[in-house]
Amino acid sequence: MILESVIIVIYTIAILLIFMYALAQLNLLYNYLSSKKHQSHCEKYDLSNPNEIPYVTIQLPVYNEMYVMERLLDNIAKIDYPKDKLEIQVLDDSTDDTIPQTKAHIETLQQTGLDIKHITRTNRTGFKAGALKEGLKVAKGEYIAIFDADFLPQPNWLQRTIPYFKNKTIGVVQTRWSHINRNYSILTKIQAFALDAHFTLEQVGRNSKGHFINFNGTAGVWRKTCIIDAGNWEGDTLTEDLDLSYRAQLKNWKFKYLEDVETPAELPVVISAARSQQFRWNKGGAENFRKMLWRVLKSKNISLKTKVHGLLHLLNSTMFLNVFIVAVLSIPMLYIKNEYEHLRAYFYFMSFFVMSTIIFFVCYWFMYKQIYGSGFKKFFSYIGMFFTFFSIAMGFSLHNSIAVLEGHIGKRSEFVRTPKFNINSLKDSWKGNKYLRKTLSPHVIIEGVLMLYFGFGLYSAFVVGDQGGDFGLFPFHLMLFIGFGYVFFKSITSKA
Repeated sequence: MILESVIIVIYTIAILLIFMYALAQLNLLYNYLSSKKHQSHCEKYDLSNPNEIPYVTIQLPVYNEMYVMERLLDNIAKIDYPKDKLEIQVLDDSTDDTIPQTKAHIETLQQTGLDIKHITRTNRTGFKAGALKEGLKVAKGEYIAIFDADFLPQPNWLQRTIPYFKNKTIGVVQTRWSHINRNYSILTKIQAFALDAHFTLEQVGRNSKGHFINFNGTAGVWRKTCIIDAGNWEGDTLTEDLDLSYRAQLKNWKFKYLEDVETPAELPVVISAARSQQFRWNKGGAENFRKMLWRVLKSKNISLKTKVHGLLHLLNSTMFLNVFIVAVLSIPMLYIKNEYEHLRAYFYFMSFFVMSTIIFFVCYWFMYKQIYGSGFKKFFSYIGMFFTFFSIAMGFSLHNSIAVLEGHIGKRSEFVRTPKFNINSLKDSWKGNKYLRKTLSPHVIIEGVLMLYFGFGLYSAFVVGDQGGDFGLFPFHLMLFIGFGYVFFKSITSKA
């Protein structure tokens, strides 16, 4: 009974943590809906007045971007802002043969009168954070706009973001990501679904109540003095954007999130690329939890509620670990439930997981209808999308849990970039991309084993107990079987 007791305790803790996170999401939904009732009345720069137009530097941190470099530069050249108040830095850490082509393209743009510079380094110290810090040393702008290589801001992007900096307490203006290849595949659809939840429910829900949010690494603008005051970019975590965001807000800088300003970008279309991005984001989140936990708890500048939301925000990625624990232990729990009659009352506790799922379902529906619209047909489409998203997200739980554990124990690893593809429509192909990893992750084999394990869970529903089976966990095991099956088969078949 000792082993059974250990399983029950661990399972219970994991379920409770997931439920707490779900309640926080519900609170963010309430904040999000409340924010829609209030009009923002921020003071703004009048950019029609030449005396109020501030100097802006656009930083483009790039690394081996053969497929999107030309598109990026041509798009940035269309930014509508006075040329005498605009500087563009191409922070090029590339190690392949793209540097000469990039240099030639930049020289062509310079002939149009654009102040654009090609800045290269002899090493990648600090990776992206190091490149941004290097560029900042010579940046002319009062404000620093940052775009990753796959982002395509509209020409009026600066005119819609820079005016908010008239408020001297604002250190960052962040915009919402949109997705140019949202409907390319199931993989891109579920990535868009997850990001849309973050960029509506979470960012608005936190920002509207003055809780900490994060600069998302791209599609946002920093006040240069805010970066310096917060301690500048640091490369000791894989999510330098989250790190600097928290350091800035702990020093009382305010962030402004603009849900209505979309910045289109490209989603990874191959599962190996999505895996590397997910690993970096989730490990970086755990690293930042270690780095920021005591700073947030000890801060006298922020309320208790902001601290709670901040810590749950930093623990976002750790939810994958809790989901993975609940998933793996759910099959032993099924047998324990039907073996020990006196414990049956306890198993009503498992309804906490069902309640958490219902909360997520409700919260994400409001996000979904904000983007896709409402109505009966849309709701049925949403049910299918939610089921698919939840299944595949759980299929990534082993991969992301390993990332989280590495982050929490402080294991260092290289910043692995996400390959870009220049995928705009269903006609475009990703095959032949030279930046794709050619080797399979060893985790893939375990994911295949887990698919079979949850297949056994489905079988178990028919044979446990003496009452003709127990189907309470059948839907959960079905989603896990589908999710791990999808991740496993996609990983072994999607090769360049």
